[in-house]
Amino acid sequence: MATVTIGNRPVGDDAPCFIIAEIGINHNGDLNIAKKLITAAAVAGCDAVKFQKRTPELCVPPEQRALMRETPWGVMSYLDYKYRIEFGHEEYVEIDAWCRSHGIFWFASCWDEPSVAFIEAFDPVCYKIPSACLTDDDLLRTIRRTGRPVILSTGMSTMEEVRRAVSLLDRHRLLIAQSTSTYPCPPDDLNLRVIHTLRAEFDCPIGYSGHETGLQTTCAAVSLGASFIERHITLDRAMWGTDQAASVESGGLIRLVRDIRTIERAMGDGVKRLYTSELSARQRLRRVTTA
Repeated sequence: MATVTIGNRPVGDDAPCFIIAEIGINHNGDLNIAKKLITAAAVAGCDAVKFQKRTPELCVPPEQRALMRETPWGVMSYLDYKYRIEFGHEEYVEIDAWCRSHGIFWFASCWDEPSVAFIEAFDPVCYKIPSACLTDDDLLRTIRRTGRPVILSTGMSTMEEVRRAVSLLDRHRLLIAQSTSTYPCPPDDLNLRVIHTLRAEFDCPIGYSGHETGLQTTCAAVSLGASFIERHITLDRAMWGTDQAASVESGGLIRLVRDIRTIERAMGDGVKRLYTSELSARQRLRRVTTA
């Protein structure tokens, strides 16, 4: 399996698991919430936080734009709601500075080509192609032309669709995430063994983007060889928003990072050996010794 460098961190092979805290749109358009989430991710020991960037008039289908929606800011059209939760240039300047001050990388899932141009101005360490955009050939080509590392999320996709998307991207800068686009996702639909399937076919780091509740299955993905992990984070799972229920609160994020690092230490190198810590037990308990 190849290694791809994100920022100054190698991802793949025997490198530590790269842990991404997905803020997404869980900030609900509030910069102070975004800063609190960045701080929580940094305190937990995550390597990066990720946002989502859209141009609403391009990403919201025409038939959905005028649909009315109840929001914490009153009843508004779906298009107006999408504009309400988007950050602009000034907010991202503050996000960039906040992340730098906390020693954590940030990047974004770009849902359209103008959003790539917008985020490119901030010199991101990588891009993510969201599962919903895996079949958007023009977007994939635009992201490839940036020359930056690319994480391809594979939710709601067939293997044929994944293969086509991979063919449009630079494999030397590519990372692929197993994902199931159900929010929250039941364990029966996670299919973590696809991590092995992807590793067998593609010579690039393979990771996992999870939308389940709980932490056990994400830790299992690390045990199966995921080179990077992404989980949505929130200040409170009861907050308003479509992704909050499938997110991890700050206390859970701390435990998740801790458990991933413990699993990494426990995996070892696969060479059977006698450890110094076993010697006293060996002396007391071993009844027959070999010559």
